Parts: sequence; C-alpha cells; structure tokens
Amino acid sequence: MNAPTVVHLSLGERAYDIVIGQHHLDGLGARLAAQHAGRKAVVVTNAVVGPLYGARVEASLSRAGFQVGTVTIDDGETVKHLGTVSEIYDQLLERFRADRQTLLVALGGGVVGDITGFVAATYYRGVPFVQVPTTILAAVDSSVGGKTGVNHPLGKNLIGAFYQPVLVWADLEVFQTLEPRERSAGLAEVVKYGLIRDPALFDLLENHVEAIAALDPEMMARIVADSCRIKAEVVGEDEREGGVRALLNMGHTAGHAVEALTGYCQFRHGEAVAIGHCVAALISRNRGWLPDADYSRIAPLLRRLNLPVDLPSFSVDEYLKAMGRDKKWIGGKARWILLKGIGQGVIADDVATEEVISALIALGASE
Repeated sequence: MNAPTVVHLSLGERAYDIVIGQHHLDGLGARLAAQHAGRKAVVVTNAVVGPLYGARVEASLSRAGFQVGTVTIDDGETVKHLGTVSEIYDQLLERFRADRQTLLVALGGGVVGDITGFVAATYYRGVPFVQVPTTILAAVDSSVGGKTGVNHPLGKNLIGAFYQPVLVWADLEVFQTLEPRERSAGLAEVVKYGLIRDPALFDLLENHVEAIAALDPEMMARIVADSCRIKAEVVGEDEREGGVRALLNMGHTAGHAVEALTGYCQFRHGEAVAIGHCVAALISRNRGWLPDADYSRIAPLLRRLNLPVDLPSFSVDEYLKAMGRDKKWIGGKARWILLKGIGQGVIADDVATEEVISALIALGASE
C-alpha cells in the first residue's frame, strides 16, 4: 500500500493537513489522538454513509481513547437548513454534553461537511472539527478551505461562516460505494480546477476518462491530490474570498441558480456546476476571450463524464432573479468567473445582463 499523500494548507495557526490515501480510514483515531488534547468526539453522518463506515470510524476513535457518540441526519441537500443545525445542537447539549474540547467528525459528503462545519463554528463559539469526506466532490472541494453553512429557501449557502477544520482525512477506498451519478457529480469540481488553473489536469481528464470512471486507484489519487493542491494554494492566498479565491466559484453563479430553481432535488451540486461551466464558457467565448478551440473541448468532456451541459427549461427572468439572490453579487452585479483559455480563469465584475441572457437562451432557457 502506497503511503498517503499529504497536502498542507498554510494558514498560520489555522493550518492543517489534507491526508489522501487508500485503505487508511481505520487510522483516523490514532492521528487525531496525536494532535488533539480532548478525548470526546461526536461523529456527524447521514443515513446512507453511517451504515457503511460509521462503525469503522467509531471503532478507530475508541481505540485511540476517545469517548464517541454519533448523530445521524437524513441524506440529501434538502436537510441543509437551520432546522437540522438546531437538532444537532440539541443532541450535543442534551445527549452528549459536549464541551469546548469536543471534536466533531464530519463523516459524509458535502452536505454533512457543510452542516457539521457550521455547527462547529457556532457551538460554544467554536469547537474543533475534522472532515472525513466520503464523496469525490467533498474530497476535492467542499472539505477543504473552511466554507461552512446551510441553505435558505431563497438561495444556496446564504447562511454560513468561514471556519477551518483541524484535519481532512480522505480515504479514496470509500468512493467504491458511490453510485455512478454521484461519482460524475464530483468530477465536475475536478474539471473546474483544470479550467481555472491547471491545463495539464484538464488534459489528464480528457485522456483518461475510462480509468477515472473505473476509479483506478492511481488515477484517483492523482486527480484528488492535484485538486486539493490547487485549492490549498488558492485558499492559502485568500482565505475569505477577498480576491483570487473567487476563482473557485467557476460554474457556481449559474449552477446555484439551477439548484435553487429546481428545489435542490433534481440536480446534484456537481451536475449544476457542470451546467454552470458551460454558461460561463459561452459568455467567455462570446466575449472573444476563450478561443473556439478551447471552448469546443469543455462540453464534450463534461458529456463523457456523464454530466449535463444544458439548462433546465426555466425562463431567462427566472434565472436572472435566482442569480440575483446569490451571495456572489457585489454592488448589484454578479461576479462571474470566466475563461481566457483552458487553465486561465479570470474574475469578471463587468458582465452585462445582455451577455448573460444570450448565453442562457443558447443553452436552453426560454425567452
């Protein structure tokens, strides 16, 4: 078994490691015991992941001397709201009597990680937490960087906080239990890193779709590590999204609108982001920024990864209204992440409504 890859995210006293490996889930407890003084841990997971990996994580923590409890929430984006947060608070206070040294362990995908991180940021004004991602999307994106939060009926992730984990522990073995659609959804975020910063990663995806679809261990280790390195570099430069970190929102301006308009239940987050990539790429091409040769590579790769590329049939006005509620709007205008080439993401605050409308109609929105 190869040694895990460690990506370090440098944030001064809030720095932490992202440990990426195969078959090392059972080593989590020993690692945490070596770096955390407290000996009480609460695992937060969901009804799908818990039966698969909950017992192993609990056993690992117990062997390392932790007193362990578990909170199980329902699966899916529809539970990502303040009601679920309040239910977890209740269990921490009443059932586990969690104190400020209690360690929260987020065992699951992006929803579990985002909720657990927000609970950790706000319970007793902050307790330590660990990300144990069980989806590709969580491993390459949402578990890294400290964005936590929940949705509001008017928009995605509108309630949240920047709050860093003390460790990200990614065991690629767990991807084997993901259904194919969930695997593809996670790969949309890997495509994002290729689009904004790493043309070699984009090339790798194009050239090895079959191996990636089969979860080839060597290929998965490489794309997860490359993605995490890019995100760690960006977050290390700009933790709170005052500048370059906005590049990580590639595909999310239109993608969040797709999710909101479909009630967070028709598309996986990564699927919506894939559609958002296509909207941003078309705006970029129409501006004359993105060469046709590069533009023509994006949708075909997404299709080969079994990701959607067309907008669901809502009106232009509905899309614009949904985008207008997104937190990425500044001074009444959307901040778009556009492309000047594969691997060349740029922040654009001057995108005219007419440009957006043209791209929306071309990709399936009604007039």
